[in-house]
Amino acid sequence: MIESGRIDSALARLRTIVGENWLLSSPTDIAHYCADWRGRYHGDALCVVRPASTAELSQVVHVCAEAGLPMVPQGGNTGLCGGATPHVGRKEVVVNLSRMNRIRSFDRDNASITVEAGCKLATVQAAALEAGLLFPLSLASEGSCEIGGNLSTNAGGVHVLRYGTARDQVLGLEVVLPDGRIWDGLRGLRKDNTGYDLKQLFIGAEGTLGFITAAVLALAPLPAYSALAWVALDGVQQALDLLARLREKAGERLNAFELVGQEALELVLRHIPGARDPFAQQAPWHALIELSGNDAALDEQFEQMLAALLEGGVVRDAVIARDVAQARALWALRENISEAQRIEGLSVKHDISVPVSAIPHFIKSAGERLLAAFPGIRLVVFGHAGDGNLHYNLSFADAGDNADLIADGHAASVLVHQTVTECAGSISAEHGIGQLKRDLLPHFKSQVEMDMMHAVKHAFDPHGLMNPGKVLVVRQA
Repeated sequence: MIESGRIDSALARLRTIVGENWLLSSPTDIAHYCADWRGRYHGDALCVVRPASTAELSQVVHVCAEAGLPMVPQGGNTGLCGGATPHVGRKEVVVNLSRMNRIRSFDRDNASITVEAGCKLATVQAAALEAGLLFPLSLASEGSCEIGGNLSTNAGGVHVLRYGTARDQVLGLEVVLPDGRIWDGLRGLRKDNTGYDLKQLFIGAEGTLGFITAAVLALAPLPAYSALAWVALDGVQQALDLLARLREKAGERLNAFELVGQEALELVLRHIPGARDPFAQQAPWHALIELSGNDAALDEQFEQMLAALLEGGVVRDAVIARDVAQARALWALRENISEAQRIEGLSVKHDISVPVSAIPHFIKSAGERLLAAFPGIRLVVFGHAGDGNLHYNLSFADAGDNADLIADGHAASVLVHQTVTECAGSISAEHGIGQLKRDLLPHFKSQVEMDMMHAVKHAFDPHGLMNPGKVLVVRQA
């Protein structure tokens, strides 16, 4: 139990560090920071602190560490696992880094950009584009999510197939450690073999080891042309057949291969204004495919590929975007699925990955188990099939039935995760662990893996003050 006098003293020192306007403590002012985007998690905070620089953050962390105050790192607050939400009834300090949003430097010859954690992903993309380069990380929430959160969760997105996850875009990091010290690892090196690659410990750690404050990000060449198509499919195996053919024909030009089930599309058509089904006749499955390259005939080549696949019966129908507006409309059908689900109501969400070859078995087996256990359950399936990552979400159309499902989602999740295990997959592909999957993790990691993770946590954060209760249950000494 922290003494009230120590808390009052810490708050006064924090206010001095960041300024009166940037320490929030009234319930009205902090409410936004104490709930997650989905509305599933709500917590309490002693205060919200919004530092403007790494130096300020270092002082903030030092004060909190001295007072024994737990800290919850937060950025754009777009996470889906409660990883940036404080707990109920605890004296936690939410440290929001959105004011730390500068682009510090741009190195065109090194094809890299150095940005602070609070930079929105879309801002980084735009800065790269202005210089004729590409920052390939791309998410539906890119207009509001921030780089610090992207790296802390090792975000994936739609271009993992070609460019890899957030982890693959990072050359160096700056981090404020749990005791307030600053680690300057902002190196723009693609080769650095001097011992442990420490930056990788913080990427995907969800703020449990320290605060990522800045990053050197690798940029890619900007393709001159892109081509986009929405394809109707009869089944999931046809989707994999299509993926294999496209990999053979398009090679590294294949940017994205997104799978969308009919239930997911119907939610978008129902809730998102202006959304329109590209086809007059419904299909059980759809794929959104993007190619990019420097060949001016890319559209024509893509059309020829799809024509041959139509003739061969691999796909049922296809439409190619003919201009930017059509491309945006097709992407919107995919990117608005999560928003449409949020409007529809809460659902039991899963962010799983399996080997690409196991996707048909996973969808068939998990679906059979769930429909047998929960007759009438709605299976909303979509995701990045090109890299084996599916968002597999469950709900009922009837509000009463859905409330019961949400209240006891564990039974449904057991069936999903049982199937994931059979497929040698993962219960978290790109959303992280947070609060949502923390208690599940020990059931899917070996004791050796859990011991190593706890050892890393204890080495960096021996007092358990960094984002407590996320990813790991802190072991008592």
